[in-house]
Amino acid sequence: MIEDLLQPRHLLVILVVALFLFGPKKLPELGKGLAEGIRGLKNAIKPSSHDTA
Repeated sequence: MIEDLLQPRHLLVILVVALFLFGPKKLPELGKGLAEGIRGLKNAIKPSSHDTA
């Protein structure tokens, strides 16, 4: 089901819709915020060296 969602044509349509909704000047800011959120999530999930004492 998810593999059907992530086809290149679908991703292109999502990008075009985002471009119309937010405009070309806002997209880099949104991408940066999304990347920081993903990075934070990965850091929260990754076990720290302090937990394995």
